[in-house]
Amino acid sequence: MDVTESSKLSDGISSPLWMFWKRRRYMVVFMAFLGFFNVYALRVNLSVAIVAMTEVREVDLGNGTIVEEQYFDWTTQMQGFVLSSFFYGYILTPFLGGFISNKLGGNYVFGVGIGATALLTLLTPLAAKAGLGWLIGVRVIEGIFEGVTFPCIHAVWSKWAPPSERSRMASIAFAGNYAGTVVAMPLSGIFANAYGWESVFYIFGAIGCVWFVLWTFMIKTSPEVDRSISDKEKEFILSSLGRTEGVPEKIRHPWKAMLTSMAVWALVASHFSENWGFYTLLTQLPTFLKDTMHFQLEKTGFISAIPYLVMGILLFVSGYLADLSQVKGWLTTTQVRRFFNCGAFLGQTVFMITGAFILKPAATITCFTIAVGMGAFAWSGFAVNHLDLSPKSAGVLMGISNTFATIPGIVSPILTGYITSNKSDDEWRVVFYIAAGIYLIGCVIYWIWASGELQPWSIEAQEKLVKEQNGKKNGLDGGYVNKMKIEDEM
Repeated sequence: MDVTESSKLSDGISSPLWMFWKRRRYMVVFMAFLGFFNVYALRVNLSVAIVAMTEVREVDLGNGTIVEEQYFDWTTQMQGFVLSSFFYGYILTPFLGGFISNKLGGNYVFGVGIGATALLTLLTPLAAKAGLGWLIGVRVIEGIFEGVTFPCIHAVWSKWAPPSERSRMASIAFAGNYAGTVVAMPLSGIFANAYGWESVFYIFGAIGCVWFVLWTFMIKTSPEVDRSISDKEKEFILSSLGRTEGVPEKIRHPWKAMLTSMAVWALVASHFSENWGFYTLLTQLPTFLKDTMHFQLEKTGFISAIPYLVMGILLFVSGYLADLSQVKGWLTTTQVRRFFNCGAFLGQTVFMITGAFILKPAATITCFTIAVGMGAFAWSGFAVNHLDLSPKSAGVLMGISNTFATIPGIVSPILTGYITSNKSDDEWRVVFYIAAGIYLIGCVIYWIWASGELQPWSIEAQEKLVKEQNGKKNGLDGGYVNKMKIEDEM
């Protein structure tokens, strides 16, 4: 069923849309939003905390003597390895997350991934005091658990998201990433100043554990097994997705066709490009603001959060506009994905270069804010594209693209650490010019090879083909039988 057809269906619920708790699929979106809030809060807190952990402080001993102290004497290169260590583990599990979510249920894998990360976050201060190796080890294991989150949420959408609501449901949930960033960055600076850097990990770790308990009890694998969903809403979701309740699915992914599809590699390239710029700013912006713009720790947290606040807000706008453009027939799905994604990348390229060239506090922060904010429209392109190509393989496809998109999280902080060893303006310009160039490359690749249509190799297309062939066969057989009956009667 295409987007236009599914938009004509009704879930039969008379309550207004703002009463989202009346619709179970919107409760899934809300809890997924909070889940991604924790995903990024647990990920970015170290970006701010590491500034407090490594800054040189003047301490008055009380007798007129002032000495300099530092919790951890780490070089910029060592800090780069610490910041990137999360992604050493993260890159190992996206593909696995997409695969096992189809076997066990995306909701279970999503919950365990975030819950385990929250628990490990509580152990981070102990690991840091034990030694650099212990800290890196804990962050690697955190990455292993968080690596499953994005692929398995696509498995959730494949069961819960009607095609006419797909972009907005996914975009709203993904907005939790940026809400988590917006909240975690400034609060991390406040907590570090007020209660010590250890409090950053204790507070956000505890919040993540509470979310895990709520998610486990509230969210089910699919509408069929959710006792709280109304019959009308269940029928609406199943009909829009072309599924029948009680019919078990045995999914066999077309691996060779997926891995040789240019449409798949186009979204992989786009995901990689968006993440390079995103992770560069996510991990390095607080340090950049302190070393080059000379902001105090507490202010770096607030300022670093501004771009992600803008992006979080624009994700709601982009998701709504993407769905509206399809439902109204203004653009095809392919055009929506291509225009939203590539338009965002071009804007990000321009503003990243401009901000780096000017390198003045107000102008540079404004340019970077616009660049990050425009990424919201890219997320209505490549980030939902997996569901267009093959809904039943979307989790695996996200696992593939997210594996490659994790490479920037590993390489960018380390590369930045080496490039900015002297902390000069020109060194930081190189960092941002590289990000802009990668945006542009991703734009070109996605424009040429992207597709928003169900692929011929997809499970759904193959099932449809089999049904059509069976229908033709049955029609011919029926005609032959009727002809024999007539001849016998004569």
